[in-house]
Amino acid sequence: MKAIRFFRSFVFAYAGISAALKSEQNIRFHFTAAIIVVIAGLLTGLSSVEWMIITLVIGGMLAFEMFNSSMERIVDLASPDLHPLAKQAKDMAAGAVLVFAIASAIIGLLIFLPKWF
Repeated sequence: MKAIRFFRSFVFAYAGISAALKSEQNIRFHFTAAIIVVIAGLLTGLSSVEWMIITLVIGGMLAFEMFNSSMERIVDLASPDLHPLAKQAKDMAAGAVLVFAIASAIIGLLIFLPKWF
């Protein structure tokens, strides 16, 4: 019985990813950017270590975006009326995504620029 429960959790996770891609513009943007980065990586000939870093950065970015979207929904459910703390919670979650996006862009530049120039 535990194995069935374990594999069912993958169905729920897939449903969450699918819902995020259908409803969240920013996740679609980051997913598209990830595809472009993978194509650039294939054309550039990244090393195994560079691929590991790129994979972690892409996975982290998509996970942060999904966490941010889920945080927004939780806050909206818990506080349907405008409240300063609800706004701060949503802004902080969005800020976390921005921090990781900036770090990701810097990592991408550090990996790709020396290979291109």
